[in-house]
Amino acid sequence: MLQNVTDKFVVVGDRVLIRPKSNDERTKAGIYLPPGVQEKEKIQSGYVLKTGPGYPVGPPPESDEPWKEGVSAPQYIPLQARVGDLAIFIQNGSYEIEYGEQKYVIVPNAAILMLIREDDELEYYLK
Repeated sequence: MLQNVTDKFVVVGDRVLIRPKSNDERTKAGIYLPPGVQEKEKIQSGYVLKTGPGYPVGPPPESDEPWKEGVSAPQYIPLQARVGDLAIFIQNGSYEIEYGEQKYVIVPNAAILMLIREDDELEYYLK
């Protein structure tokens, strides 16, 4: 059975796993940029591969109705990001990891500035 590499990842809390878009190594004039210049850019973009469950919410207040069953499972406020979205995020708040010769970025939800959602291109970018 063929399994996607990201199926092994469990993203926790309010974090999002992103595959960064490949940055162009040249300027518009055709000058090649060294890797250090590209890494210092403050804003980056990439495609959302996986999201965490969201922001944890505390247990509900005690109920006056003793016949109701208590909630024992953790509850979360879900994130806005969905798999396949193009995320524009602040690089300073992100953590870069490498797994299987592929670079990924773990970004807290608060560092995401904007999401671009195009359902038509979803399958193309997830390949």
